[in-house]
Amino acid sequence: MQFDLEQVLPSQIESRSFSIIEEELRRMGRVLDKKEAPIIMRAIHTTADFDYADNLVFSPGAIEAGREALAAGARIITDTQMALAGINKRRLAAFGGEAMCFMSDADVASRAKEQGTTRAAASMEKAARLFGEKEGGAGEAKKPLIFAVGNAPTALAALYGLIQKGRLAPALIIAVPVGFVNVVPAKEQILGLADTPYIVARGRKGGSNVAAAICNALLYGMRK
Repeated sequence: MQFDLEQVLPSQIESRSFSIIEEELRRMGRVLDKKEAPIIMRAIHTTADFDYADNLVFSPGAIEAGREALAAGARIITDTQMALAGINKRRLAAFGGEAMCFMSDADVASRAKEQGTTRAAASMEKAARLFGEKEGGAGEAKKPLIFAVGNAPTALAALYGLIQKGRLAPALIIAVPVGFVNVVPAKEQILGLADTPYIVARGRKGGSNVAAAICNALLYGMRK
């Protein structure tokens, strides 16, 4: 069986994809908030899942807070190497920022085993030890922190506890882990934070690719 394929140049594939997304949203009668639209559309582009038009939740001022942090050279802490790989690090470095993941670190593995927790939770603890409000050093260590969580609800639970204890004060939390066990309640905890900006994929859907896509959408909307 032969199919007619649309002839699109490689350099035009992304823009054509976004045009299709816009067309389909229009047919669905979905009108996106102007500021939120680029983030939502990039999540849809990454997943081909239009549910993100409804399940991405933004705290007031979250987009502005995220971009202000990125402009100040933020560190993005991820819970997976996949999310780390997906972030546009060249674009991030242009603003003086860097992306980091501690999941493969030997000390994180040891601490997780000693405490009977997950590496994801232990990696959030390491972020607090290195860069947190109470234990982090001065100067460069006080760069804004953005946490991009796309896989582990235990990372969100650890973040929530660290924030409640005053050990971390993230500039933004991107809470989009995917799955079935503790995913929904962990996200709902983040939605309950009064003073921490967040972008949350409510429900079960998400993923490391979505976490990276949201980071990139924030970066691509900034001038340098």
